[in-house]
Amino acid sequence: MRKETSKRSDYNYTNEEIAEMLKNLDPLAYHVVAENGTESPFNNAYWDNKADGIYVDKVTGKPLFSSTHKYDSGTGWPSFWRTIEDDSVTMHEDNSLSTTRTEIRSSAGHVGHVFEDGPKEEGGRRFCTNSASLKFVPKEEMTKNSYEEYLYLFEKSV
Repeated sequence: MRKETSKRSDYNYTNEEIAEMLKNLDPLAYHVVAENGTESPFNNAYWDNKADGIYVDKVTGKPLFSSTHKYDSGTGWPSFWRTIEDDSVTMHEDNSLSTTRTEIRSSAGHVGHVFEDGPKEEGGRRFCTNSASLKFVPKEEMTKNSYEEYLYLFEKSV
C-alpha cells in the first residue's frame, strides 16, 4: 500500500488540474507532452541511462516504465519492451506523418510511440519514449518518493 504523501496516488486528475500542472513544465517538456512534439535522439536525459529505477509521468507522477524493461534500441530515445502495468499508458492512432503510427499517451499527454520492432523474445514491441515526458526515480529513492510498491521489479528470481 502506498503511504500517504502530498502527492495523489490515484493519478486521476481533471483536465483543469492537468492544464495547471502543464504550466510548470520547461519549454521542451511542454512541447513534447502538450504539443505532441519529439525531442532529439541521442541528446536527451534518459536514452543511455542504465541505472535501476522507474520512469514516471513528468506531470502526474504515475509510474509508466521500469529500467528492468528498458533496452538499447539504437534509436537514441529511451526504449522499453513493456509498461509497468497494462494500463500505464493508452494507445492512439497517429496519422500526423505520411505513415500511420501508434502514439502512447499518459493521462497528461504525449509520451512517444510504440512500434513492432522490439525484442522478439519479449513480445516484439518497442515503446519509444521522450525523456522530456518522463521523470526518473532511482531505485534507492523509490521508498522516499512513495513508489515502494514497485520495488518488486528489482527482486532477483532464484
